[in-house]
Amino acid sequence: MGNRLTQIATRTGDDGTTGLGDNTRVSKNNLRVHAMGDVDELNSHLGVLLCEAMPVDVRTLLVEVQHQLFNLGGELSIPGFELLKAEAVHALDAALTHYNEQLPRLEEFILPGGTRGAALAHVCRTVARRAERAVVALNAVEALKDTPRQYLNRLSDLMFVVARVLNRADGGDDVYWKSAKISAAS
Repeated sequence: MGNRLTQIATRTGDDGTTGLGDNTRVSKNNLRVHAMGDVDELNSHLGVLLCEAMPVDVRTLLVEVQHQLFNLGGELSIPGFELLKAEAVHALDAALTHYNEQLPRLEEFILPGGTRGAALAHVCRTVARRAERAVVALNAVEALKDTPRQYLNRLSDLMFVVARVLNRADGGDDVYWKSAKISAAS
């Protein structure tokens, strides 16, 4: 990776460009910069979620996810570089299997809410989807490895499941959608 920052206010971005990890400069409106920003935002939202009370195993998982997202950001910042490994996707698959086994089968759509932690997990889910869309858009103009897209796709699914786990952590439940149209038809 490029040099680590020793100074934060460099003023080099005043012209609307930013430096990538390979020392090239691109517009701050570049698709790569959008993808990097969405991944960074997702990591920040995870940091807020980690301020909430949660089971230790969920906390450990989310801290590992933060590290993997930092790897992903690093990979995005250096065209052609690989930091996020396929094993990270496999770890999310294993977590999805583990936590889904503990949850009741979904019979209704759920709303993003319940506990504060669950609501924050849903925010992480939606930001992960946006980051995934940004990576897909970037891949349409610059070939990327599959792992970043796959990781964000699985992570969005995992955050949905984590929200359900957090709603139950203190004996609560999901917030179920009540469709007036469906209720009237029954």
